[in-house]
Amino acid sequence: MKKKLIICLILVGVSMLTACQSTGGSQADSTAAAQIDRDVDAALAQLYETTPSARQLAARAKGILVFPNVLKAGFIGGAQYGKGAMRQNGRTSGYYNIIAGSYGLQAGVQSFGYALFFMNDAALSHLDSSRGLEVGVGPSIVVLDEGKARTLTTSTLRDDIYAFVFGQRGLMAGLGLQGAKISRINP
Repeated sequence: MKKKLIICLILVGVSMLTACQSTGGSQADSTAAAQIDRDVDAALAQLYETTPSARQLAARAKGILVFPNVLKAGFIGGAQYGKGAMRQNGRTSGYYNIIAGSYGLQAGVQSFGYALFFMNDAALSHLDSSRGLEVGVGPSIVVLDEGKARTLTTSTLRDDIYAFVFGQRGLMAGLGLQGAKISRINP
């Protein structure tokens, strides 16, 4: 019975992730792109207000990939999804989604913002040349909390990508294995 429940949850998660994929391309979708841009602007303003070191990091970054609203839900098996935009030199250079699945002891629903600061051209080119960025594969990613962010200086910036998770709402508890993939989309 337990095995059937796990299989059912996995199938539901895969179905949700498949439904979230965007192929885009119509003129009506330009409003979706405009909405993503507005959400990214608001998310960056919130991040810079709550974490001043993020603004300093942004000044040195080659690109900033911002997912303003990632939704994560799970009960044993879990999934998360969000849409965002890459900013280079203050302008949007592309749209992306993040899809993740997880398995383990977990329960709840949570939404949060997620920003990736690409510090060199090699990390940026890996994002598109590899048909998306798989977290844990490729360039090194350092997740920064408020404490680590305060200790950043120009001499300590050595990694390819720095990540901030901010604006968490909801409740999600548990432990588990997780894999995430970031892919280019046409909203």
